[in-house]
Amino acid sequence: MEREFYLIVTAGGHGLRMGADIPKQFLSLGSKSILHTTIDVFTDTFPDVKVVTVLPQEHIPYWKQYCIENNLSTPQIIVKGGFTRYHSVKAALEKVPDGALVAIHDGVRPFVSPDLLKSMRSAIGGRVRNMIPCLPITDTLKVLKKGGDGFLHPVPGASADRSVIYAVQTPQFFLSEDIKAAYDLPYDISFTDDSSVAQANKIPLFYCVGERKNIKITTREDLI
Repeated sequence: MEREFYLIVTAGGHGLRMGADIPKQFLSLGSKSILHTTIDVFTDTFPDVKVVTVLPQEHIPYWKQYCIENNLSTPQIIVKGGFTRYHSVKAALEKVPDGALVAIHDGVRPFVSPDLLKSMRSAIGGRVRNMIPCLPITDTLKVLKKGGDGFLHPVPGASADRSVIYAVQTPQFFLSEDIKAAYDLPYDISFTDDSSVAQANKIPLFYCVGERKNIKITTREDLI
């Protein structure tokens, strides 16, 4: 029997680096908001998906009104965002039953392609209990630290091997019982994404190549 499929959209932040009047997930991207566009990619690709949307508490009424005015009729379970992304996802996972497949995705990554989504979902099965997209780093990397003079200085003996460094993206797919168990761990500052939480709980991880265009919109330059 095929597992139920859930999407957790993390949009609980305030987007301070964007410097806008409203959180970046609500900014317009063409005729729709960034968050609306992100949700549509999943619902257009997977009509069976059940959506859990994490929002800042004070903007939940705004989003509900937006959905009415912009004909976003997709049923959503709305969850109040937590102190950190970890706490937001943990709260959202309480709405997801065991025995499901769950994709956890940044609400400000609206350009993920249906092809990548389909390939990741179809890869889950047997010993492959999760799927994490990532990209090889192409920039030259330096290990530096800030000195008392205000400049950056090399860390003696430290180097970064670009050939084995990858940047992790979302969505990240998990069997719900696996990732829910991982999120029972106490919060740690090293939990910067869902795969880091899963890794801390000793869950074997599986990776695939992501997409260059699957950017996270964080600054005004990203929005352009």
